Amino acid sequence: MKIIAYAVRPDELSSFEKYSKKLGHDVTLVKESFAPENAHLAEGYDAVSILGNCRATSEALEILSKLNINYLATRSAGVNNIDMEAARRFNIRVSNVPAYSPNAVAEFAVASTLCIARNLHQAIRRVDVQNFGLAGLIGFELRNKTIGFIGTGRIGLTAIKAFSGFGAKMIGYDLYPNEEAKKYIEYRTLDELFAEADIISMHCPLTSENLHLINAENISKMKDGVVIVNTARGALMDAAAVIEGLKSGKIGGLATDVYENEVGIFHSDHTNSILKDDILARLLQFPNVLVTPHFGFYTDEAVSNMVEYSLQNLKDFEVNNQCKNEIK
Repeated sequence: MKIIAYAVRPDELSSFEKYSKKLGHDVTLVKESFAPENAHLAEGYDAVSILGNCRATSEALEILSKLNINYLATRSAGVNNIDMEAARRFNIRVSNVPAYSPNAVAEFAVASTLCIARNLHQAIRRVDVQNFGLAGLIGFELRNKTIGFIGTGRIGLTAIKAFSGFGAKMIGYDLYPNEEAKKYIEYRTLDELFAEADIISMHCPLTSENLHLINAENISKMKDGVVIVNTARGALMDAAAVIEGLKSGKIGGLATDVYENEVGIFHSDHTNSILKDDILARLLQFPNVLVTPHFGFYTDEAVSNMVEYSLQNLKDFEVNNQCKNEIK
């Protein structure tokens, strides 16, 4: 299969070389993110490979359709950046990589939680300017807290297992309860989880139904001083409402590896630029907020898997005309 891969990072190059050769694909690598403006570059190809920061809009997919491209493989788990209705309309079959390495994100969720619990990010910043004082750095132990998990699928379950060694009480919410997760957590309604959890860890996909799940109304249902950890999708949170919660003290800490409007900001160096996103700039000013650049997935194992599995998806389409990871 002849494939054009967009948004290819340097760390993916060796994996593309290895697995395209193994699977017999002819792959052209492009570093720019896929968007309507450059969708025409796919002319002459059989399939397109993209990442989560690409804009697979209706306009872009229509261009692919006119180029007779029938396959779109994202190298990420989330497909919220793909207009799935348009994909169906243009008969473009879409696949994702739902389980590239759940350990990567799960372990990162633990690390982020501990950073907030022990004020580690603040301590590092202080030491950088030779401030070795303790004032304001007192933290808390997880064993005395209730951790609530929103989403208990592959990544959520792995996170639950990773947190289980701390001795905390663990509860969860999911539209589709996981029998394996029941060995570690007690399921609650969403409102019950908001009311009981000291720490809320997000592990659900973004859908039209849960857009801004963390909003002013739901924040008001939470415990005073609640800690929110989001390693899932930025649009699960209404960032403006979160800021108000931080200002009032209702939210005692936030660790977020994602941001609703991160495309064009995250994964780029803006050291000598003015950050024009006022909400993100405000979040960065809080001492009890940890913002990281959507790299919870970023391990050697995960990057290799994301490339391998996405190319395997296209091989399955080519050989079998079906793929277990196809998004219906």
